[in-house]
Amino acid sequence: MMKLRRHLPVAAILLLAACGGSAPVPPVAEAVPHRLGLHGDVRIDDYYWLRDRDDPAVIAYLEAENAYADAVLAEVAELRETLFEEIRGRVPQSDSSVPVPDHGYLYYHRTEDGLAYPIHCRRKDEVGAPEEVLIDVNRVADGHGYCSVRGPEVSPDGHLMAWATDTVGRRFYTLRFTDLASGEPLPDQIPNVTGSLAWFNDGRTLLYTRQDPETLRWFQVWRHVVGTDPAEDTLVYQEDDETFSVDVARTESGRYLVIDSQQTLASEVRVVDADDPAAEPVVVAPRERGVEYHVSHHGDRFLIRTNLDAPGFRIVEAPLDDPEPKSWRDLVPHRDDVLVEGLEVFRDFLVLSLRRDGLARLAVADPATGEVRELAFDEPVHEVWVADNRVFAAPGFRFAYTSLTTPLSVFEVDVATGERSLLKRAEVLGGFDPTDYVAERLMAPAGDGVEVPISLVRRRDTPVDGTAPLLLHAYGAYGASTDVDFDPDLVSLLDRGFVYAVAHVRGGQERGRWWYEQGRLLAKQNTFTDFVDCARFLVDRGFTSPDRLVARGRSAGGLLMGAVANMAPDQFAAIVAGVPFVDAVTTMLDGSIPLTTAEFDEWGDPRDPAHYETMLSYSPYDNVAALDYPAIYVTTALHDSQVQYWEPAKWVAKLRALGAGQRPILLRTNMEAGHGGASDRYQAYREIAEEHAFILLAVGQGG
Repeated sequence: MMKLRRHLPVAAILLLAACGGSAPVPPVAEAVPHRLGLHGDVRIDDYYWLRDRDDPAVIAYLEAENAYADAVLAEVAELRETLFEEIRGRVPQSDSSVPVPDHGYLYYHRTEDGLAYPIHCRRKDEVGAPEEVLIDVNRVADGHGYCSVRGPEVSPDGHLMAWATDTVGRRFYTLRFTDLASGEPLPDQIPNVTGSLAWFNDGRTLLYTRQDPETLRWFQVWRHVVGTDPAEDTLVYQEDDETFSVDVARTESGRYLVIDSQQTLASEVRVVDADDPAAEPVVVAPRERGVEYHVSHHGDRFLIRTNLDAPGFRIVEAPLDDPEPKSWRDLVPHRDDVLVEGLEVFRDFLVLSLRRDGLARLAVADPATGEVRELAFDEPVHEVWVADNRVFAAPGFRFAYTSLTTPLSVFEVDVATGERSLLKRAEVLGGFDPTDYVAERLMAPAGDGVEVPISLVRRRDTPVDGTAPLLLHAYGAYGASTDVDFDPDLVSLLDRGFVYAVAHVRGGQERGRWWYEQGRLLAKQNTFTDFVDCARFLVDRGFTSPDRLVARGRSAGGLLMGAVANMAPDQFAAIVAGVPFVDAVTTMLDGSIPLTTAEFDEWGDPRDPAHYETMLSYSPYDNVAALDYPAIYVTTALHDSQVQYWEPAKWVAKLRALGAGQRPILLRTNMEAGHGGASDRYQAYREIAEEHAFILLAVGQGG
């Protein structure tokens, strides 16, 4: 193996990686012991030095790892190109979204063959009206390796457009404005903002948010008047509690702007009269530990979704002039078997996003009586959500529906009649026939007796005799339920005989709020054991075998991957860990790192000995040992704002140093992107193709 010395020039490192003999030789990061101590426990971190992204040796290490990944995957280069062409060939390259009505216009975005980014447009809601291009992201991205655009956000009168750009991937945006009458950009530019904004009804004033430059926590709300110097902007609110973040939005009615302070277990909402830009924010209900609430407006009252005295949430109403909890009255009461995940308010009806029996549901509620009518869906495994609706007085609403075998579909439902109209179903090219595939919902017994849902899809002709390869995916954190959708990229694996499964492990909310509570803090171990139990269940049921089983998770799901790699390395042929959170203890002890202080209620505060001990027991980086690890493919990004690149980089270095296995461990760093990976859709296709090529190689199908 080549040892990476910190003074070695980048070119020499790459040359050594490329010329290491018949078998590619991985780089070895220099071990520089760094002492970390707490609660009488001492940890030695040999790769702490990788935190410095300004150190040329750090960049050299990441580039050497990329060169090594290239060398290892050279044997599947042809397969990788085939997969790329399949993925691109399944998606119409020139396409358009369903136009959304808003104040006399239809808003949509479209793509053109050969162009990497979308084009945002509108036209008047009249027959034959010409198209107005609002933002051609391809032009914005010209000359940049990465480009993310937030918006467009058009003022209520339709005259001005606000939009924000990030060309690094660190999620620091520059807010810009365009005069839509002339199409000309305005001189106002506000750098280093989040991209979150909300217009007042005067059409020239808005609120926007800023993040802390170090921790990236969204903590300030500012007011800007278009045409004035941003240096004169007014600070409207600052969130000083380091465990809270703040966001802004408009109510569906357009009557209020909402300043929403949130943390894992509590919230505090302020409202501002949208007709009075100078108005001071008014607190709806003071923050209280364990109480979450979200505010909408309807007529002479606020409608509030809250977990106060309702673990699965309920909808309450409150007078505009007295919105505190003492005045809350049930509109849609709490139900033990239902989790109320969202509320969308219209003039004549309400739409509830629900979860029951582990599946997403939609229901329409009467705003006067609270009577609820649930929409029915036929498939046993599906995902459904409220789509983009901007007309408060509309007679119906749009929703999006998909399943493991049904491409993304947008429907409109007439609330009075219940009639549904299909507005668009995503086209899948290349001869895809949904009847060739079968989807199932299974329940796997966990070690403590609870049943863990598994969603699964395969070709009908794929045998269930233990010989099929299987890709098992999971997330399991933040109460985020891992719903299943149709992914055209997966067809390449399914058509090569793969089974694809999603383990709905504890840490999400698939089975209700209790499912989340049993997968966080001191109970976090349940997330990991659930996943291993699901893997063994699928083997026992004949869907696959350990030497054909690949595990995959991303971000917090990457933490899951790192934990199960240490717990059950013999259960998997390979592991794919995307931007993984793997250095849990060290990260959660560093308040200068993005997200740390806001997530004590998710992972724990390691300054507490009980939390420290629990986190240390599963932290992937701290538990690397002399094990025969599966093949591992790790991705990261130099400018990741959520999980810092050095976590996966350190993890890979330590796996190489201590692991006893012979299978490859690869680190792929995107040097021009952030947490979400490539912004260019063709580069994103290539990232997926490489991941799939690695998966196929790991199960012996790389030829």
